[in-house]
Amino acid sequence: MALNKESNGFTFGFAIVLVVVLGVILASLAEGLKPRKLGNIRVKKQIDILSAMMDVEKEGIDRANAEAEFTKYVDLNKAVILNNLGEQVSTGEEAFEVDIKKEYRDKNLAESDKKFPLFKAQDKSGLSRFIIPVVGKGLWGPIWGYICLEEDMRTILGVSFDHKTETPGLGAEINKPFFMDRWKSSMISDDNGDFKKYEVVKDNSGSSDPSKVDGITGGTITSKGVEEMVNRSLKIYSNYFKNLNSK
Repeated sequence: MALNKESNGFTFGFAIVLVVVLGVILASLAEGLKPRKLGNIRVKKQIDILSAMMDVEKEGIDRANAEAEFTKYVDLNKAVILNNLGEQVSTGEEAFEVDIKKEYRDKNLAESDKKFPLFKAQDKSGLSRFIIPVVGKGLWGPIWGYICLEEDMRTILGVSFDHKTETPGLGAEINKPFFMDRWKSSMISDDNGDFKKYEVVKDNSGSSDPSKVDGITGGTITSKGVEEMVNRSLKIYSNYFKNLNSK
């Protein structure tokens, strides 16, 4: 029996077969490219972590050599995972696999079940560095970054902030050097090791107070998002450092 190519049945059948074939092809491509995608995510994360500690462009660190350079400075065997009270619950490479963005978005995950990684590194001079991941919410979407502390576990050596959908020229400026440099040399805790809360302010009113950081003109909501992100995260880590120093 000859097929009637002009019938509705043939048209629908052909469309269904085409969709199935294309779906199989796309699924196969996605599965085949998955290792490469995961590899790219890992490299991006390594570069972001190092960016809080050094100028990766100046050091010539890129996607091609990120893995090798990362292992020079960061020993994942010494990484730790904290709970929301700043207590150590685990150590080792597992810390690198923690997706803090996913945990932050998961409304069904109790605060007591969330994991807070801490990466321990050494710079070229052999000085200890402590790198803290942070995540929060800006005006239009997620914001995140890393904060690197000096050997005293108090002084901020550098930060690396980024975003997904903040407004260009306004909130998107959180990943620009002029804003990130404002956090350098400030201290996350007092002489007793107690956390010192940060305040992101406007109109350059924070220039004389180390606990106040000048925000971004026109990007108030995103700036305040960074403030909330930093304070919520650093309070947990400062508890860990205080307990560590008291031993």
